[in-house]
Amino acid sequence: MEITEFTPSRRTVCALAGAGALTAALGPARAAVAAGPTPLTDPFFSYDRPARYGVVREDIKVPLRDGSHLAAQLYRPADATGKAAVGRFPGIVYEFTAYAANLEYFGDAAAYFVRRGYNALVCQARGSGASPGTVDPFSPQEQRDNHDTIEWLARHPGCTGDIGQMGVSYGGHTSLLVAVNRPPHLKAIIPTNALHDWYENTIYRGGIYSPRIRDWQRSTAPATLQTYAAHPLYDDFWRGRSVMTRWDRLTVPTLEINGWYDRYRDGMVKNFLARPEHVWLVSGPWDHGDPATQYAGIGPGAYLAWWDRWLGGDRHAPLPAARVTSYEIPGPGAGTGWHQFDQWPPRDAHSLTLSLRRDGSLAAAPAASGEAAFEVNTGTAAPNAGQQLLFSTAELRRDVVLAGDATLTVRAAFSASDGNIAAVLHDEAPDGTRTRITAGWLKASHRHGHTEPAPVIPGTCHDLSVHIWPTHYRIAAGHRLALRVSSDDYPEIDSDVPAGRVTVGVGARGSTLRLTVRNP
Repeated sequence: MEITEFTPSRRTVCALAGAGALTAALGPARAAVAAGPTPLTDPFFSYDRPARYGVVREDIKVPLRDGSHLAAQLYRPADATGKAAVGRFPGIVYEFTAYAANLEYFGDAAAYFVRRGYNALVCQARGSGASPGTVDPFSPQEQRDNHDTIEWLARHPGCTGDIGQMGVSYGGHTSLLVAVNRPPHLKAIIPTNALHDWYENTIYRGGIYSPRIRDWQRSTAPATLQTYAAHPLYDDFWRGRSVMTRWDRLTVPTLEINGWYDRYRDGMVKNFLARPEHVWLVSGPWDHGDPATQYAGIGPGAYLAWWDRWLGGDRHAPLPAARVTSYEIPGPGAGTGWHQFDQWPPRDAHSLTLSLRRDGSLAAAPAASGEAAFEVNTGTAAPNAGQQLLFSTAELRRDVVLAGDATLTVRAAFSASDGNIAAVLHDEAPDGTRTRITAGWLKASHRHGHTEPAPVIPGTCHDLSVHIWPTHYRIAAGHRLALRVSSDDYPEIDSDVPAGRVTVGVGARGSTLRLTVRNP
């Protein structure tokens, strides 16, 4: 078979055939969507009520079952004299985290809830801040400590015994992990930008170590530089740091705050798909971190509505109007803003499969069989022309909305005994500039799972199914959907495989890209 090398400047000339949204995108032109994003009008997100209390802080030690303790700050409603108000109030573990440097920030943010009648606890995980021990992020020990913290707060004489937990990133991870441990007094959680599985989301993406986490490891938990490297396969070490392995135990009401640009969007969506009867999903136009600092439409009022409902016993406090509240990115401008759906992917979404073709195009019709090849990039620089394959659709005459995950099913032969496949989707503008939409990665020896490596026989064709993380993204008319296939995607994954060549089957009986799309 002929081997064709593709370059970044290669453009397609073929139109897309077949049914579905992309076919319509190549039909007669239609008017563009109205300028400006759809606003978030659901009353849940504008909920608020007046503050009634002041705030008093107590520096405490939370006792643990093994005789150790955790340092924490307990913020309680205060009366007019500045003393703790008489009565009992529901409790929120506002952050259970290893980020001791942020304690004052957390305390200031927690005060919003304290002034409205909640106790709020900011807790330093074992080995962080003033808590003795060694940080072992999201470990079974840390989960036991978190369980003990919730039960301690429930027994506090100023608490009703109804406890919630919330947090961003580290605190979001701990919120989900403690929930599947089922402490008796935990009633609901709000995890923001959080995991479903520490191995898959963060450390070994598709079985490939992610270098972007190493600086975090060095600064937060240096011992993990050795322990994580010692567990390249999915074993009990990782099962103990996973929500996924215990999805059946995620039974408390869960308000997931996800970002479509966030590094944990795949995990947040997977949690929802696994437990749709217990999870409400909010996915917005933000990256990793606190959404309130990136987007003015998400504030503490929505969280207060959640706590008033599940901890305060107010059955009139609103819930989100739909199970899924999602911002169609990019925006403002290209994306249409907020939408609400009863499920994810949306009910009107459907799968569309495109073929990777010899001329560098993506189309529903596969065309002739063939091969294309690229060289393995063993460095950290972006791949050059010979180290990647590029495929793209024709220019779209109508908008196309991606609403869900995607899968690259690739037939590949490796000249070495292992290899990596990185699949990156881009929005290509008429001037040729590309905007990254989403991506997925897979080590060839992990093509049958991460628990046991599968042999990679040099020169033999292997079928790999690369999961591409979900998105809710509008590709505008006049743009193209572009797919880059290579061995690297630094800093998302390490370039950790031997030098060599990867040959990819294209055209009929070759590689395909399955998309989830909805009508624009």
